[in-house]
Order: sequence, then structure tokens, then C-alpha cells
Amino acid sequence: MTDDAQHPVRRTIVVTGASDGIGAAAVRALAAEGRHDVVVVGRDPDRTHQVADAIGAPAYLADFTHLDQVRDLADRLNAAHPRIDVLVNNAGGLFPEHVVTADGLETTFQVDHLAPFLLTRLLLDRLLAAGGAVVTTSSAAHHRSSLTVDRAGVLGGPADTLRYVPFRAYGDAKLANILFTRELHRRYHREGLASAAVHPGGVATSFAGTSRDLFGWFYRSSLGKRVLRTPEDGARDLVRLAAGRPGVDWPSGQYWASGRIARVGRRADDPELARVLWEHSEQLVA
Repeated sequence: MTDDAQHPVRRTIVVTGASDGIGAAAVRALAAEGRHDVVVVGRDPDRTHQVADAIGAPAYLADFTHLDQVRDLADRLNAAHPRIDVLVNNAGGLFPEHVVTADGLETTFQVDHLAPFLLTRLLLDRLLAAGGAVVTTSSAAHHRSSLTVDRAGVLGGPADTLRYVPFRAYGDAKLANILFTRELHRRYHREGLASAAVHPGGVATSFAGTSRDLFGWFYRSSLGKRVLRTPEDGARDLVRLAAGRPGVDWPSGQYWASGRIARVGRRADDPELARVLWEHSEQLVA
């Protein structure tokens, strides 16, 4: 993006979940390009500041299990950065137990979907003014979701009485990420905003490290460490999309894996499901 050929505009790229794993790898790669102002957002104070200090970037702390901290984060970002070109919604995780947050919501749903939804809404004016983009980390686990229109209206809240299964909750949240990407495109692409969802692949990070099921065992095992991708490999699509030009280097509203547009599950292409989930999310953060 340039004002003219002689005066390139430095792009401000905010990356959440950037204290570890693919988020940390992404901010390091973006900073190394030397043409972006990278903003590091994380939950852990020590790790977040270590990553930020190493690349000379500002650091912001927020725990996405508290929506008030997300609101405060947005206030600080809006105050400090008059221009925000890209928001990379990368924070998330798989949680082994059904835990209700201080906001009265299931943790996986809140951290992986609702907090990024809220942050995006609160930064929307900045993103629209820049003709910017929202890139959200999703997963092939969305294929395991059985989310319906009826349940999308209660997902994650006290009225969602479906028995908690960690990987299913994660799949629901990752489907929500794609539905959010689709609906963001539908509502705001005409105003210049682009959106993308990314499957980073299985990555050798602390992700799912506390899960006591087979999935968590695999991530902790020596086999998993041999088979899983490195954080740098997992971050490649995030970096490519965040650094690229929407509409020129990549089309908006799509789901990406391994450098290309990937197949989504049937539910990810349901516009009614996307609409109901969006409206439910709006009510929860109102």
C-alpha cells in the first residue's frame, strides 16, 4: 500500500496471541521485512515483553477470558495507533475442562471467537479508514463441528446445554472463526475491508498442552514433536496475508491452508448460520 511510488506507507499490523508459538513467529517474520509497524499482543507479561523487546515493537497485555480487558486493549490500541491496517486474530486455545469465565461464557468459545469478534468490532473504524484486513487463525478442526442455526444462537452461553467435549468445543469455535470471516466480508467488503481465515496446520507449540485427551497427549509426545510443523512453518500464511495487498495478492472472505484457498465444511458456507452467530455475538458483547 502506497500514497505514491516514492512515499510508501508503513502498515501497522496488530497480532494477538503473539507471546508464543505461531503468533511469536509471525511478528518476528513481519518485523524482519522492515516495512511494517508490528504490534505485539499477548496474555503472559514476561513472554509478551520478551518477544516485543526482541523486535523493537510495542507490547500490550490482555487476557481474553475477561472481555473488559479486551475493551481496555482496544481503547489503548485506538489511542496509540491512529492507523491500523491489519488485525491478526491469533489468540486461542483448546481447554480440557468446561470452565465458565467471569463473563458467564464457556472459555473456548470466548477466547477463540467472542474476544476476537469484540476486538475487531472495537478496532473497526481504524481498519475501515485504512482499507485494512482482518486475518483470523482457524483450523481444519472446524470440519468436526456439528453447529446448527438453532445452537448458534446460544453457543457458549448458559443456554447451551450440550455436553462439553473439548475437541468439539474447539471445532465449534474454529467454525465460528470462518463464519465470522465470511460475515465480515459480506457486511464490510464494500467499504474496503478484507478478511481471511487461516488453518496453520498441526504446529509444535504449547497449544492443547494441558488437555488430558488423546489430542493433548499427541501434542506433548515425542511423536508429535517429530510430526508437527514448526511455528515458523505454521505462521507462513498469517505472514503472507498480513503483509500482502487484499484484492491484489489475495481475495477476501476465504479460508486458507498451505498457501492456497482450502475446502471448508458445509456449515462454513451457510449464510444463515453466519448471520445468526454474528447477531448472537453482538448481543453477548453489547
